Amino acid sequence: MGQRTPLYDQHVALGAKMVDFGGWDMPLHYGSQVEEHHQVRRDCGVFDVSHMAIVDVLGTDAQAFLQILLANDVARLTQPGAALYSAMLDEHGGIVDDLIVYCVEAGYRLVVNAATRHKDLAWLHARSEGYSVAVHERSDLAMLAIQGPHARHKCAELVTGLRAALIQQLKPFQGLAEGDWFIARTGYTGEDGLEIILPASEVRDFFGELIGAGLSPIGLGARDTLRLEAGLNLYGQDMNQQVSPLLANMAWTVAWEPASRHFVGRSALSAQRDAGLEWKLVGLVLEERGVLRAHQVVRVNDIGEGEITSGSFSPTLNKSIALARVPMATAERAEVEIRGKWYPVRVVKPAFVRHGRALI
Repeated sequence: MGQRTPLYDQHVALGAKMVDFGGWDMPLHYGSQVEEHHQVRRDCGVFDVSHMAIVDVLGTDAQAFLQILLANDVARLTQPGAALYSAMLDEHGGIVDDLIVYCVEAGYRLVVNAATRHKDLAWLHARSEGYSVAVHERSDLAMLAIQGPHARHKCAELVTGLRAALIQQLKPFQGLAEGDWFIARTGYTGEDGLEIILPASEVRDFFGELIGAGLSPIGLGARDTLRLEAGLNLYGQDMNQQVSPLLANMAWTVAWEPASRHFVGRSALSAQRDAGLEWKLVGLVLEERGVLRAHQVVRVNDIGEGEITSGSFSPTLNKSIALARVPMATAERAEVEIRGKWYPVRVVKPAFVRHGRALI
């Protein structure tokens, strides 16, 4: 038996197929992964993401500490509510984890991946020595993601007036507190929506209200196909500690200025950039019948081979799509080996669907 979120019993009561995910018992789907995917693209749905770790970094040195620890620069967060996406790197430029960091009144709030929480916390604590900073894992909190084009409107109808007003005024990639709730206009689906952090003692009632109001519960299966369509990386597949941000479409998250900010991994990234990159992460589209899967070989004529990092059937596009790490010289066409046969694929920018609209 794995760890369980406060909503475990409600998932089971709703008929969820429960699976292990990073040591947590989580819902894969509630009957149809494809229908749940379409529900988020066309309307909205609610995900239990309470398995993710919420970490508050507080103290007079919190900014200086995170400026060293993260590849992006938290000094860019000039007021509470501002947020940014960043990688936390090791000395070789490998990605320890990817995360969102919010500026809050007392310091910063990090949301990190469930499967890496113990590694991340150990990393944070080990490197906090010498700084006037406190690192607190908030195990007293839970987290829901309400995603889809109608998510904010439907959610606002179910909360207090102050929280509804906050939901309406939030800008994309902004998160603010209202009482003991923290409401952010962020997500992992390529749709508009919210991620709400609230006391674990309140999440059962709020989840029940959302379901009672007609919002569909959505499992991890649809979460994965939604993020893949949006071209969003999954830690452990598209990136890991052997991969740098420059090889994972995350160069935009590296803040090189000011040059005096010597964040962990900077020297290794700089050397990699100066030497020239040999690999890139691209999108693949299979025009024929078949399914692209992680670890399938990608062949580029006269150039070399690469590998699929994430692949699945796209319910929105009705085609199989993938993210793949391939030689830098790869152009518009390649081939993928599926069960001993080679199939042609189209190489595209690694974002397939955004806000319900096909980008390829």
